[in-house]
Amino acid sequence: MAAIFQYNQPITLETGTTLPGLQLAYTIHGKMNEAKDNVVWVFHALTANSDPAEWWAGLVGDGKLFDPANYCIICVNTPGSCYGSTGPLDINPATGSSWYHDFPYFTTRDMIRSYQLLKNELGIERIHIGMGGSLGGQQLLEWAVEEPELFEHIIPIATNAYHSPWGIAFNASQRFCIENDSSWLQKDPKAGINGMKTARSFALLSYRHYETYLKDQSETDLEKTQDFRSESYQRYQGEKLAARFNAFSYYTLSRSMDSHNVGRGRDSVAAALGLIKARTLSIGITTDTLFPLREQLYLADAIPGAVFKAIHSPYGHDGFLLEFEAIRQIIQDWLDQKESEAGTFREKLSNFNLFL
Repeated sequence: MAAIFQYNQPITLETGTTLPGLQLAYTIHGKMNEAKDNVVWVFHALTANSDPAEWWAGLVGDGKLFDPANYCIICVNTPGSCYGSTGPLDINPATGSSWYHDFPYFTTRDMIRSYQLLKNELGIERIHIGMGGSLGGQQLLEWAVEEPELFEHIIPIATNAYHSPWGIAFNASQRFCIENDSSWLQKDPKAGINGMKTARSFALLSYRHYETYLKDQSETDLEKTQDFRSESYQRYQGEKLAARFNAFSYYTLSRSMDSHNVGRGRDSVAAALGLIKARTLSIGITTDTLFPLREQLYLADAIPGAVFKAIHSPYGHDGFLLEFEAIRQIIQDWLDQKESEAGTFREKLSNFNLFL
């Protein structure tokens, strides 16, 4: 079920900007049971929507690990996106026209605070499982720190406690691509779209891996000197995103990702992660160059009792969306274990020493 939550009271963001209200698009699969202890809250990545059965079909849906027959699965479209939640192309009440470049800056902390409003509206007091990858995992960790008693289990995948200088540099470079599109300063829904296509091509190099291109984009014609498969693939990915997204949302959400730091205002990153009480499974992808394994290992080290697991994939960071069978098995095994079996960090690390 797709729905809209309309909040008509003022909301003050971390930057001090106050919005007169907020709209959140969300999807629910399944129903809460009588005890209200079967909620699974899924957090989507940068350009996805609120329906995980669409983009995480290997994990969410009828007969899958998270089956609507057993769970109440909730996912909210992030503020700043273009899939129903308040975003840059919506009307700014103060001007009567679209926000465009003036859209307020939502941090990941602002995002989860908006979700808290929906959670309260739905009467949810406890979330059985929280799960998300990349930007979704960042939001999950932020919320698990903000409300330590809310989650029973959390599964952050291919994500981190704070966005790294490396990740910020990738996002900034993508924004430079958009800024250098001559149309970017126009107040038009299509402004910056060619720049976004270039940005997406650039981003893909951080989402995938050398092995990905070797596996899928190698040439069979050894005599070829131009029109290479990998070149056309990059162009195709830019066009594909431009058909469903806009540069304003892309620009906005990349800034939101850069803001992520659970330690902000909380003494330190380690101190913040130490507040988490949820049973935690941190999953990384061995070939992820954007969110390298050291970041998921750090989560497992800093979150009390957390378990770390790694998946080898030729798909780099995008493995968190594509390696659903491996992820499913890891999560299922972990959910079946007793909490006392979590073990020490040294034990967690030892089962991964082949990759260090």
